[in-house]
Amino acid sequence: MNCNAQNKKIEAINEKTLVIGIDVGSETHYARAFNDRGIEYSKRPFRFCNSEAGFESLKAWITEFQKKHGKTKVVPGMEPTGHYWFNLGKFLQDNGMRPVLVNPHHVKKSKELDDNNPTKNDRKDPKVIAGLVKDGRYMIPYLPDGVYAELRTASNMRFQLQSELTRIRNRISRWFSIYFPEYKTVYGKPDAVSGILILKKAPLPEDIVTLGVSGVNQIWREAKLRAVGIKRAQTLLNAAEHSVGSKEGARSARMEIQMLLDDYESKNARLQEVLTFIEELVAKIPVAEKLMGIKGVGIRTVSGFLAEVGDISRFNSPKELQKLAGLALVENSSGKHKGQTTISRRGRKRLRYLLFEAAMSLVSKNPEFRELHRYYTTRAVNPLKKMQSLMAVATKLIRVFYAIMIKDIEYDPEKMIGDIKRPAAYLKAA
Repeated sequence: MNCNAQNKKIEAINEKTLVIGIDVGSETHYARAFNDRGIEYSKRPFRFCNSEAGFESLKAWITEFQKKHGKTKVVPGMEPTGHYWFNLGKFLQDNGMRPVLVNPHHVKKSKELDDNNPTKNDRKDPKVIAGLVKDGRYMIPYLPDGVYAELRTASNMRFQLQSELTRIRNRISRWFSIYFPEYKTVYGKPDAVSGILILKKAPLPEDIVTLGVSGVNQIWREAKLRAVGIKRAQTLLNAAEHSVGSKEGARSARMEIQMLLDDYESKNARLQEVLTFIEELVAKIPVAEKLMGIKGVGIRTVSGFLAEVGDISRFNSPKELQKLAGLALVENSSGKHKGQTTISRRGRKRLRYLLFEAAMSLVSKNPEFRELHRYYTTRAVNPLKKMQSLMAVATKLIRVFYAIMIKDIEYDPEKMIGDIKRPAAYLKAA
């Protein structure tokens, strides 16, 4: 992360640097070559495929320009267009040409600088990208390897499966609202184990009435479920007898709920498998156990944090982590107008969401972070709103995580309390 300062980025592009602008596509890419002043060496865009042969042809093309113009360093620049750049970026990095990324928004706004025309084409885009790289307007991507690469992929699978499970739960809730709305008075959540067992055998209210109390209870006994019995069966039967759910399309309704329940069980089983794998990966990172030593921080928070951040040694300060999470403070002011200060929301959305969830857990379960939250929201000078305070707590958690991982130390609750700086005005008011 040493090259993230604007001046250092510009200094990294010198007279010995060959700047390559690459327009990334799903199957075909286009490249153009420039020097550090923006003078083009290539007469036309170089077209190459998203394959091993295509990547090797790009390497040979770049090597030819290096030899011809005496360049010792290559800086390839690309737009992070979805996942299409991953394989090309890894190939370039493995061959000593570390890729950099430019903001697609910057590319879109910079297209009119040369010809006052917003047209997008395969020849123009690589030139715009190379120009941004030449001016130091790029970021250096992090391509994790080893356990961090495994953890990031597993974490992505976890989030995807959780999203799919949420969609299935919502569809099940919709089904209940149409065919058996009284079910929600018996069970607080639609995926209750004992309820799902009944729905598999008797999906509609009339099917439950046919089973009767003894039939419902027998299904639970065969599944060896505890904490449910005759009383719960009678409650479910009463709800089915007085249901106002739709009676139309009964066969389709039975088929739909069966498919939804099968999908739910399948996705849930896969999620548990992924969570087990994540626990195995986290166990290979020694510092993870120290992070989970903080009350209110669990395996999901730690695994998600490590997956998004990767190797902590690449960061010079916790402020860089704060920026990565989109929690850096920005102010919109001009002249006499002083705008409101907010978080940037520029960074890894998933990391920001995870830290916010962790902040809510800490405020609920951890005495030190609860005290910090109380101070932020009740201080006499510039008290924060609840949401603002949670963002501040999330930022504090970043600093705590960073200190533990960099210094390899244990979490100290007393030091955490001591770090809360209370001005005299606050103490007087208290």
